Amino acid sequence: MSVAGLPKNEANVLRGHEGAVLTARFNGDGNYCLSCGKDRTIRLWNPHRGIHIKTYKSHGRKVSNLRVMLNILVELRPSICVRNKVRGQLDNSKLCSCGGDQQVFYWDVTTGRVIRKFRGHDSEVNAVKFNEYASVVVSAGYDRSLRAWDCRSHSTEPIQSLTHFQTVCLTKSEILAGTIDGTVRTFDIQIGRELSDDLGQPVNCISMSNDANCILASCLDSTLRLLDRSTGELLQEYKGHTSKYFSGSKWSLKSYKMDCCLTNTDAHVTSGSEDGFIFFWDLVDSSVVSSFKAYASVDQKHILE
Repeated sequence: MSVAGLPKNEANVLRGHEGAVLTARFNGDGNYCLSCGKDRTIRLWNPHRGIHIKTYKSHGRKVSNLRVMLNILVELRPSICVRNKVRGQLDNSKLCSCGGDQQVFYWDVTTGRVIRKFRGHDSEVNAVKFNEYASVVVSAGYDRSLRAWDCRSHSTEPIQSLTHFQTVCLTKSEILAGTIDGTVRTFDIQIGRELSDDLGQPVNCISMSNDANCILASCLDSTLRLLDRSTGELLQEYKGHTSKYFSGSKWSLKSYKMDCCLTNTDAHVTSGSEDGFIFFWDLVDSSVVSSFKAYASVDQKHILE
């Protein structure tokens, strides 16, 4: 994607939530999106036409995060067919969500039914991810634990638990986790190996490049850091946005997290900012190639509690 192809202007406004929106995610091909927030609901939209399609209700408190499963092709309704071309024909037939009720919800997208509720976290859950085969959901919470849940089992107990982590990313055989102590750890499930990279600053979000060679970490000193996965070498830093919540004498992640990722071609890095801007940086030279006001600042939206 060239700089000219990066978004610069507001294309549509989706109205319907009755409180702050905490997460919004597109489906695989970008035709639809899901949002969740403080009104305890998840909403499915056609963002290009500004149409609200469905509302999912079951959470007892705010919904902090959600993810869509990629698996066998299905139809949401006769006029809607969702496709994604990663590893063939994939879809968004299930989703998982988490939030202030300390649970992970596993949903059927078509019917809006909650298939399973996973309980075990001792505090708010702020991150969820499916593994590649959509058979396992991994969650991270403010109790600083990671928990893995088997979607195919009727058990609501986690199949694995790890402590001291608050954000998560997955590969075929690895769990990548970031924590407030400033480390990014990689757990190889197949061979039982753990690797640790110390960034020296609290980490509140991690994501991987599309070629899976790099880790992008958002730190609470308003800096994104790009790491080589194989060596742990710091490849680049990206600055200009604001992401730093300081409580008393300690860094805190207990209010919200600011997502970051690479564009689909890995040519640019993008992140939100507490002042309401979206930033894009050139991957190689770390220059800001685009930024625009996308929403009111965090304080104006009263997201901090």
